[in-house]
Parts: sequence; C-alpha cells; structure tokens
Amino acid sequence: MQSMEEPSPVSPATRGRPFQKGNHGRKPGSKNRASVIAATLLKDQAADLVSKAIEFALAGDVTMLKFLIGRLLPRDRLIEFDLPRMDSADDAIAAFASIAAAVSAGTITPSEAAGLASVVDSQMRAIDVADVVKRLDILEATFKAELRP
Repeated sequence: MQSMEEPSPVSPATRGRPFQKGNHGRKPGSKNRASVIAATLLKDQAADLVSKAIEFALAGDVTMLKFLIGRLLPRDRLIEFDLPRMDSADDAIAAFASIAAAVSAGTITPSEAAGLASVVDSQMRAIDVADVVKRLDILEATFKAELRP
C-alpha cells in the first residue's frame, strides 16, 4: 500500500505543446510529402482525369455525377431582392417586413431570408454604432466647452 507522500508511478498527461523543447513541428503552410508527390504525378494528367470523370458521369455513374455537380454548381442561387434604404436603425423594421413578405409570397426561401436578415442586422448594428459615436462626440464637445473658462 502506498503512503500519501509517495509519488505515483504513472505521471499525469501533460497539456500544451505536443513537441519537445526546440522542436516546433511542421512549418505553417507546408504540405504532406505524399500530397506533394501525388500532385506532381497528376499535374500533367489533370485534364485527362477530368475528361474521364465526365465520361463516367455521362455514362450513368451516379456517384461521379453527384461529385461533379457538387463542385461545379453554386450552392446558393443568386436572387434579386430590393431592400428598402436604411438610413436609420428604425428603417430595419421595413426591411425585415419586406423580407417576411417575400418569404410568405414564395419569392425567396426561408434560408435566403435568413441570409438577407443577417445583412439587414449587420447594417442596423453599423448604423447604431455610428449614431452612438456621433452622440458621444457631441457630448464630449459640450463637456469640453463647459470646462473652458
């Protein structure tokens, strides 16, 4: 039986740098040797490989078709949507209302509306910050004017 003063034979796992002192590991941006070799070998055959992939997809290979479509087509569709002009944070209410109306009319999807609402929210926050800075500048100028004899 061990006494309380004796150190345990198993040391606890240490956290922090995974390398020993002086060993900084791989440089940022460096590539794995296998990846560099593969890229070098495929460099001259990239066009042939893409042609072959297209050939498989056109022949009915569903997996290859999904792979190519996932890489070639944009994930989001481009939408045209006129947001009301936002000169003050209160104008965001009209912008949010127009987004909600477009969703209910089926013009845009709920996920597209969420993206637009995020843009409106960012614009509203920027307007709020600009308003606070203006008001603070006015208060500082007034305070400095009152301190002058």
